[in-house]
Amino acid sequence: MRHLAYVGRRLVSTIPVLLGISVIVFFMIHLVPGDPARTLLGVRATDEAVAALHAKFGLDRPIWEQYLSFLGRLLHGDLGRSILYDTDVSSLLALRLPATLWLLVAATVMALLISIPLAVLAATHRDKLADQVVRAVPLVGLGMPTFWVGIMLVLLLALKVHAFPVSGFGKTPAQHLSSIILPGLTIALALTPILIRSLRTSMIGVLDSDYVVTARAKGLSHRRVITAHTLRNAAVSSITVLGVNIAYLVGSTLVVERVFALPGMGTMMLDAIFNRDFPVVQGVTLVFALMVVAVNLLTDLAHAALDPRIELA
Repeated sequence: MRHLAYVGRRLVSTIPVLLGISVIVFFMIHLVPGDPARTLLGVRATDEAVAALHAKFGLDRPIWEQYLSFLGRLLHGDLGRSILYDTDVSSLLALRLPATLWLLVAATVMALLISIPLAVLAATHRDKLADQVVRAVPLVGLGMPTFWVGIMLVLLLALKVHAFPVSGFGKTPAQHLSSIILPGLTIALALTPILIRSLRTSMIGVLDSDYVVTARAKGLSHRRVITAHTLRNAAVSSITVLGVNIAYLVGSTLVVERVFALPGMGTMMLDAIFNRDFPVVQGVTLVFALMVVAVNLLTDLAHAALDPRIELA
């Protein structure tokens, strides 16, 4: 019951956040040079055709009136109509959202699968060769641009080894899974150094605590001490780091989806920006914002589950 009340308060507090984001995005996208009608119709379009398109999408009205109209539709769950595709933005999001969700989940899972064993290795071999290697090698990947890492993975694992598809998303769940490995790994490699550092530091602090020393004195095996006592308590700070970096995960989809030609929201967002498709930009931004808010909420709930001492205010 306490958790439900907290979730309710967080959901209510999300409303002004989304409202503020909608204001900022709406007015910033309208400051971008270029006319959506001219971009869509081409440079040879007549003034009459441009004016007709303006009238169709309400672009001939004052900007404040356009925003109020957008806000009114939003309150009814209507994100507007795409200028580029001439269809409902909600329908476009429904088509593109699955690929992006697959990518985010795959990246998170792979980052954890890589980070946790390496962090345990580093923490249990503090200041030894294994610790130094684990801390040094991932930093090399952190300094590489995400798009370059993606291209290298395509060249090595897709074009040379033929282990994974070069691009696309496929049609079946099995094809989705094979298509998402390389894009997910691209994002995971950038996130892994941050998670390793956080989890290693937390584990070292826990390993030096009195209750871990007591557990070892009682004869518990090394594996039992690590899995039952150390990892659980050290995971709290790592979950925080993962929650904080969800914005990076979401933002990285724009680049990674373009590199791997994934039909996700990141690709649609870039196309919308280049074509001045204001409604799509606004819709995708709001969905991304909701994702970040939802993950932060889940992070707080995970904290409370792992550490009962944490109070949800």
